[in-house]
This record gives sequence, C-alpha cells and structure tokens, in this order.
Amino acid sequence: MKKILFVAALSLGSLTAFAQEGEITQEAAVEVAVVQDDFSAVETSELPEAVSNAVTANYPSATIEKAYVNKEEQYKLEVALEDGTEGTLYADKDGNWIEL
Repeated sequence: MKKILFVAALSLGSLTAFAQEGEITQEAAVEVAVVQDDFSAVETSELPEAVSNAVTANYPSATIEKAYVNKEEQYKLEVALEDGTEGTLYADKDGNWIEL
C-alpha cells in the first residue's frame, strides 16, 4: 500500500512539473514613428552657397536633382552619383550635415 501511495505521489509530482514547462513567448513591441515632411521644394539655384559647396566637397561626383527647405532652414537634397546611385542628404543653411 505504501508503494502505491508513493508511486501515486511521484506521478502527480512529475505531472505538475511537466505542466509548468511550456513555450515561453515574447511579444515584440512595434513602434511606428510618423515623420511629418514639412519641406517645400526650391530650385537648386536658390540653395545657399555653403550647402552647394558642402555637396561638391564631400560628394564630387554628385549632382543635386531636387532640393527642399523647411522653416528651420534645413535643406533636404536628393542627389545622384555618376554610377547611378541616388540618395537623400540633409544639411543646415551653413552647409553642415544633419540627420533627420
């Protein structure tokens, strides 16, 4: 009789141990940032000389395709390189590169 109680207790204990094991799932938090693009188009000829010089100095093979400016006088420049690579650069009115 003692053996039956011992086996029953052991069985019950092992079942609860297995019941606690389970797949641990972690939920990933998704953060969406909406950037308000408040840039207005400007002619490339209207760019400050400092901005044009910065592009020429740092990217000699680049041509400015489109230019935009915002209220803080930050410039968004869409440039294309000779090899066909295109990109967007941001600069302030003094020709310093910025990240937006």
